[in-house]
Amino acid sequence: VTSAAGFPAGAMTLIKTLTASSSASVSFIHGSSDVVFDSTYPIYMFKWINTHHATADRELVFQGTTDGTNFNVTMTSTYFYAYNMESGSSPTLSYDTARDQAQGTGFQRLTLPVRTDSDGGASGGMFIFDPSDTTFVKHFISRSGGMGEDSYAQDVNVAGYFNTTSAITGIQFKARTGNLDSGTIKLYGIKDS
Repeated sequence: VTSAAGFPAGAMTLIKTLTASSSASVSFIHGSSDVVFDSTYPIYMFKWINTHHATADRELVFQGTTDGTNFNVTMTSTYFYAYNMESGSSPTLSYDTARDQAQGTGFQRLTLPVRTDSDGGASGGMFIFDPSDTTFVKHFISRSGGMGEDSYAQDVNVAGYFNTTSAITGIQFKARTGNLDSGTIKLYGIKDS
C-alpha cells in the first residue's frame, strides 16, 4: 500500500472519538454514546494520542467489561519494553513480571510510567479480536511509545487474552493513579474482508 487510496473502501471505520480532560477514566461501552462494540466487526482497534497524566510517573492502563459496569475481566498477559535515556545511557530491553498478569482481574498496564512535563505523554494502539464471541477467549495486542519518567524514550509491547467466553462489551482506559489530564482515544472497527 503506497497511499490511502490503496486501502479497501470501508475496511477501517472510525466508531467513536473520546477526549480526556481531567478525566478519571475514558470508557467505550457498547450501546452508550453511539459506541458499537459487538459482532459488527471481527477486529477492533483503539488509538490513544498524546495522553497526558495529572499524576507524575503513572502508567496508562485498561480493562474490559462483560456487563457494561464492572471492569474486572480475568486476563493473562505478557509485558516487555525497551527504553533509551535522552543522554543515550542505559539502553534497556526487558520482560517485566511486575506488569503482566496471570489470571488477574486488575487493570493491565500499557505504558511505562509517563512524565507530567508539558512534553511528556504517550501514544499507541491496541487490537482486540472478536470481542463478542461467546465460544473462545478474546485476544489483544498493544504497542505504545512515549516519554518516560526519567526522560527516556519508551517502547512497550503487551499481549494477552481475556479468559472468558462471555462477550466483552466495553473497554475502559485510565491512568493507574490520578486523572488523564488530556489526550484523545479513538475506537475503530476493522472488517476481515
